Amino acid sequence: MIFRYIGVRCMSEMAKAMQADEAFTDVIIVGAGPVGLFAVFQLGLAKLNTHLVDILDRAGGQCAELYPEKPIYDIPSVPVCTGQELTDKLLEQITPFAPVFHFGEMAASLDKTQGGKWRLTTDTGKVLIAPVIVIAAGGGSFVPKRPPIPGIEAYEGSGVFYAVRKIDQFRGKRIVIAGGGDSALDWTVNLATIAQSLTLVHRRPEFRAAPDTVSKMRALEAQGLVKFELGQPSDLKGTGGRLDAVVVKRPDGTLTDIATDALLPFFGLTMKLGPIANFGLNLNENLIPVDTEKFETGTPSIFAIGDINTYPGKLKLILSGFHEAALMAQAAHRYVHPDKTLRFQYTTSSSELQRLLKVA
Repeated sequence: MIFRYIGVRCMSEMAKAMQADEAFTDVIIVGAGPVGLFAVFQLGLAKLNTHLVDILDRAGGQCAELYPEKPIYDIPSVPVCTGQELTDKLLEQITPFAPVFHFGEMAASLDKTQGGKWRLTTDTGKVLIAPVIVIAAGGGSFVPKRPPIPGIEAYEGSGVFYAVRKIDQFRGKRIVIAGGGDSALDWTVNLATIAQSLTLVHRRPEFRAAPDTVSKMRALEAQGLVKFELGQPSDLKGTGGRLDAVVVKRPDGTLTDIATDALLPFFGLTMKLGPIANFGLNLNENLIPVDTEKFETGTPSIFAIGDINTYPGKLKLILSGFHEAALMAQAAHRYVHPDKTLRFQYTTSSSELQRLLKVA
């Protein structure tokens, strides 16, 4: 159980939390993209602790998942960097504040506790409680693209999986991974040594993944731990939700059955607003209107920063999201510590902030 006690809380509320396996923090951030990560930094300077929830299995959002090698030219003082490099630097920057990440989870519902705090429940049943919510979900939640295989829905969750949340779930299994990008190759490399058998299926012999990962996959193939099949999954065989085989259509039109217990299709992601649309916010064309003083939504203590928000003159730039995160953090402090005044300080001259950053 992840449990962090923040501030003063009555014993009855704490007892309920422990029974319900709830985690307390100061601020819950929905989205671990660049803007969400920089929000951790700004909130950390205000001595606020954070938990982040993201449906992806790693930090970085769209930058790291869809465009890890795409050059970015408009980050101040950085002439050029890739999406992954930006993510890595932001993660390094927030290390002193020890944020807690909940990857592979979607923010499913939001309601209030009896004490007036927000209770966020993920799609895995995890419960997080905080006085402040920050939505930094970009254009919405990234959800996996479902391959066009007839009847695939009947096997989802039992034989078809769009993410690996527990590696041991696949130990000793016959696995088929479909795709040619980073996720497909990464999981091929990571699961090959624990699987009974693993077959990678891709429609082309070339891959879009990092060259080093491709080399590792080829080495595993040479050792007989991975089999590569050229083609595309076209059908599934099984009964009662139990998957027995994946039918692969080869480039010449012939079909072959691959015996399997689990199909992991990694065909990319698509953006959907998802459960955030049910949070009771006043949406405008799937965007969240905010003020430009605090970037607070129409619901007090819920903020929205980055591409998910809208206001007059909004520019969808990472730079804009960073600015929004800074002002949001000032306002968030007043909700978490209404009895304390946050003194504005510069990191270049404040020994207090430098101690927080562990550079003093």
